[in-house]
Amino acid sequence: MTLSRYMPKTIHSLTETAFDTVIDVRAPSEFAQDHVPGAINLPVLSDAERAQVGTIYKQDSPFTARKLGAALVARNAAHHLQTALADKPGGWQPLVYCWRGGQRSGSFATILSQIGWRVSVLDGGYKCWRSMVSAELYDTPFPAQVVLLSGGTGTGKTDILHHAATYGAQIIDLEGMAEHRGSVFGATGAQPSQKLFETRLAMAIAALDPARPVLIEAESNRIGSIRLPPAIWEAMRDASVIEITAPLADRAAYIAHRYEEIAQDRALLGQILTSLRKYHSEAQIEEWQVMAAHPTQLAQSLIAEHYDPRYACVSRAPSETHRIVMDNLSLDALKDAANRVCTALSIMVPNS
Repeated sequence: MTLSRYMPKTIHSLTETAFDTVIDVRAPSEFAQDHVPGAINLPVLSDAERAQVGTIYKQDSPFTARKLGAALVARNAAHHLQTALADKPGGWQPLVYCWRGGQRSGSFATILSQIGWRVSVLDGGYKCWRSMVSAELYDTPFPAQVVLLSGGTGTGKTDILHHAATYGAQIIDLEGMAEHRGSVFGATGAQPSQKLFETRLAMAIAALDPARPVLIEAESNRIGSIRLPPAIWEAMRDASVIEITAPLADRAAYIAHRYEEIAQDRALLGQILTSLRKYHSEAQIEEWQVMAAHPTQLAQSLIAEHYDPRYACVSRAPSETHRIVMDNLSLDALKDAANRVCTALSIMVPNS
C-alpha cells in the first residue's frame, strides 16, 4: 500500500489562489503579526507550547524536544480534525504553511494527506511569502500613475474616495489598511503590525490595472504607527492632486459627527488635546479643553488653528492642483464630489 504524500507548492505571484483553504499552522501570535490573506489559523503548537519546545531544544535535548513537539502536534491536529475541519469533503484541497515550510507544516500536511486529501505545502513557508511582499513594496517601482485626493481636515476625503470607487475609480485606501484615520484623533483601535499592513498594501498593488490611474488620499509618510514603503511614497510625492474644499462650519460639523465617540469620552479627548502641547501654547490647550463640552465649536477651532495651518505648509501649488469646491458635506454633495473626481481623473489622465 502506498501512503499518500503532500505536495510542495511554489507560489510565483501574490494573487495565486488555486486552493480551497489556506491554513497557517504557526502559533497565534505569529499569525496575528502577519499571514497570507484569507488564511485560517490552525496552530499545531500554541505560543506557550512553541516556547516550551524551544526551551527544551536549547537547554535539554533536541530529541526530547522533538518527541514532545510530535505529541503536541498530534494532539492539536486531532482537535482541528474534530472541529474546524470536521465538515471538509473528500475532494478538499488545502494549502498548508508554517514559518519556513518545515516541520510544523510538514507534520500537519502528512496527517491530512493520510486521510486522503490532496494537500500542498507552501515551499519556503511564510518566509517565502514575506519576501514576495517585500519585493513588491521595496524593490519594484509603483506600477500605476497616482492621483492624490487632497484637502483640509473635515472635507470628507475618505467618504469621497469610497464613493469614487463605486463609480469605477481605481483606489487604494491607506487609512483603511492602517486602521487609522490619519490625524491625532485618528486611532480606531489597535493598528495592524507593519508587516500585516504591508501585506494588505502589496495585495492591493498587485491587483491594480497599471493602465489606469489610482486615486489615493493624501497622507504623510506615517499613518499612526505605520510607515509607508518608499515606492508608494515616492509615487505620491510626484502625483497630480485633486483638492477638495468646503466651508469651515460644514467641516466642523462633519468632524464633530465623525469623531463623536471620542467627543463623548472626555478623558480620552482631554489626553489627545494635551498631546498637542508640542505645537501650541498652554493657553490654547486650556481653551480647547474648555471647548470640549461643545464638539462642533472645538472642531472648528482645531481646524482653524491647528489643521489648516499645518495643511497649508504641505499643500501643492495651484498649477499642480485640480480643485473641487463643495457647498456642503451632505451625502448627496459627497457623492456629487466623487463623480466630479472621476471626471477629473479622466481629464488629468486622458488615456485611463
